[in-house]
Amino acid sequence: MASGLGGGVGGSQQEMCGALSGGVLVLGCLFGPAGAGEDRQFVSDRVAQYRERFAERFGATRCAPLRQRIEAESWLPGCDVLVEHATEELLTFLAEVEPELD
Repeated sequence: MASGLGGGVGGSQQEMCGALSGGVLVLGCLFGPAGAGEDRQFVSDRVAQYRERFAERFGATRCAPLRQRIEAESWLPGCDVLVEHATEELLTFLAEVEPELD
């Protein structure tokens, strides 16, 4: 379902990083409203927080600057390492958000 997000949407490298997009999808699935007209503020706030953390950790949210960093720092095998670290960041974030749901 999310495979088209890789490479900044369809490999364009012009859009949001696919790893970040995937995290946003997870947050929407977990915290998004169940139906039309329901409050979206909780999920919107969580997505904004996760995006900020992603930007702080990786230095950008768009594909092209992230790929340039990967190449400059010789992250091998490229985006796979970024996806792994982004997933770790998302899991850490989810562990911190979970108490807010009680």
